[in-house]
Amino acid sequence: MGCFDYGLSATSRFMDQLEKKEKVMMKPFENCPVCKGELVRKEVEKLLRGGVNTATVKVKAYVCLHCGERLYSQDIVRRFEEIRTKLERRDTAAFQVLGKSFQA
Repeated sequence: MGCFDYGLSATSRFMDQLEKKEKVMMKPFENCPVCKGELVRKEVEKLLRGGVNTATVKVKAYVCLHCGERLYSQDIVRRFEEIRTKLERRDTAAFQVLGKSFQA
């Protein structure tokens, strides 16, 4: 069965501003709350889905070197929720279209 959604990139000035604000984000835990592994700050790509649309967002997060757990700031999580809502409403004019995704 061939179902598709539109691959979108949620790039905007808001994400750039959030990135600048995130540079001062303090480490939320000394070690990973899941496995106690070491946390390091990395740029990661998050896949967000809303309705039939999908968006990718690059953000900074603390990532566990042992189990891969990702820890995001509250501002980033709020932004994820905003993007998902826009995707569900098909309010994607501010997003960059990357192509189409297919399910086989």
